[in-house]
Amino acid sequence: MSSVSRRSALLIDSFKRVHNYLRISLTERCNLRCQYCMPEKGVELSPSNHILNTNEILRLVRIFTEHGGINKIRLTGGEPTIRKDLVDIVHGIRSYPSMKTIGITTNGVLLHRLLKPLAQAGLNSLNISLDSLVAEKFEFLTRRAAFARVLTNIRLALDIPNLYPLVKINCVVMQGVNTDELIDFVELTRDQPNLAVRFIEYMPFSDNKWSNKKYFPYEEMLKIIKQKYDLEKLIQEDKNDTTKWYQVKDNAYSGKVGFITSMSEHFCSTCNRVRVTADGQLKVCLFDNKEVSLRDALRSGLSDEEIYSLIQRTLYKKEKEHLSVDILSTQENRPMILIGG
Repeated sequence: MSSVSRRSALLIDSFKRVHNYLRISLTERCNLRCQYCMPEKGVELSPSNHILNTNEILRLVRIFTEHGGINKIRLTGGEPTIRKDLVDIVHGIRSYPSMKTIGITTNGVLLHRLLKPLAQAGLNSLNISLDSLVAEKFEFLTRRAAFARVLTNIRLALDIPNLYPLVKINCVVMQGVNTDELIDFVELTRDQPNLAVRFIEYMPFSDNKWSNKKYFPYEEMLKIIKQKYDLEKLIQEDKNDTTKWYQVKDNAYSGKVGFITSMSEHFCSTCNRVRVTADGQLKVCLFDNKEVSLRDALRSGLSDEEIYSLIQRTLYKKEKEHLSVDILSTQENRPMILIGG
């Protein structure tokens, strides 16, 4: 690329990776207090006027979509369902004909109110976080009593496959905490064709008590599961898919099982995503603590073209790959709740 400021139909970094996937955090607030996401003492929230408003979010979507070729967006938090304008934001994103996927990652607590309105607005991808199938353990991990509500809402989502053809459950696996539940999670895929369970390696972020003693790599998860099931590895049709997909070789198990191996087998070489935090900071890598303020750019009167040029220049500086686990565990970064995943 001879000039990173030249208008382009694609967002490309110096390693020729094309970025078509934008993750936008809508809020720093959450109605749970998950241990790997939020420090026990909580976090200092940004002043409300630092958080992007609806018009600013939709303007950024326009810039990323019309100038950068973004066609996949995931809305995160904090907990995105506590934002009152969530349905309006989804509806605004869906107005772009080129937008293929609009997703949300949620803890599921409030989904019963929103499943149909969100689908009608244009949401077509649903990820629900659930790290334990044991009520007491769920409450220990989340520091809140919401287990029954989350399970009920997952069932509600699964029961409307015409709206949500694939519901993904995201489970962060921590050694000595929920490794004894891997088989139970796989069992959820029995007779459930629109369910995918994804096991996620525990990742280090500021103040989330990460340690090698809690880290449980993908290969170890696979060993445990293979003791009970004969697994078939599925062909990865999308080269940017960060999940290694499997299915139990038994017709009774119609759902899928996946592994996100951010730590043991990173997928930096095919990374296609950028992130905007709730307070409007551009992060080109989840684990990179460098940020550029798109909020300030929006509020300073810059044109769409000038903001896109800033995005492109920032992306061009993206590293080839993230640092090793040992270094990441000592590096200052935002807590996960302030990044948005």
